[in-house]
Amino acid sequence: MKKQQPQISEDRILEASWELLGEDGIEKFSMRRLAERLGIQAPSLYWYFKSKQKLYQRLANQISGIVLEEFRAEGGWKEQLSEMALTIRRVLSRYPCSTQLMMMALPHEPDIIRFTNRMLLCVEPTPLGQEQQIQVVTTLINYVYNFVLDHEQHERSVSALVSEGKVLPGEDMIRLMDSMSEAEAGMFRTMFKSGLFELMGSDHAFEFGLKLILLGTEQVIREQAKQQPGGS
Repeated sequence: MKKQQPQISEDRILEASWELLGEDGIEKFSMRRLAERLGIQAPSLYWYFKSKQKLYQRLANQISGIVLEEFRAEGGWKEQLSEMALTIRRVLSRYPCSTQLMMMALPHEPDIIRFTNRMLLCVEPTPLGQEQQIQVVTTLINYVYNFVLDHEQHERSVSALVSEGKVLPGEDMIRLMDSMSEAEAGMFRTMFKSGLFELMGSDHAFEFGLKLILLGTEQVIREQAKQQPGGS
């Protein structure tokens, strides 16, 4: 009896890709490993995606689409940018390696273009020029991506040490700082021992950084208004 071939589709390939990314990370991801997960030969994947980069593009496009579905455009430009940042972070936290995928993606997919355009629409009501509007959006998106990426990397590093039965990095740091002078490490040591660095990666830390970006943008708008004829 002829062996039945596994049923695959683009949706199934994307689903299996997320599974593999969640298990092994993007560093170990390959089309060969994906084909093994699907129970097919690697060349069969290329009927759907011509390269790994094309697959990555489609995964990033999927993330962009989910962000657009969950984003609620309400209020003024600050409220919309804030909601967009919170939505992006929330979606990225649900999909493994999605931050790296978004950072590698080129605007060659429809939902990636719609996602970028939607962010630009958030700042369209401001009196900033288009060059500055792009800079605001770029600053915001880079903040979100790097915040999520830094937190995920920290979690992976700590988990790796715990699984190997090694001393946690905080204990090593305390010993190192205690061997240093007050001038060299005093303020850092005090803040670390008081637990302030545990806030890194938290909702509170994210929202405070977001507030700094929005207030900075608002200050630029005020300064430009003063420079206009009749400005005070």
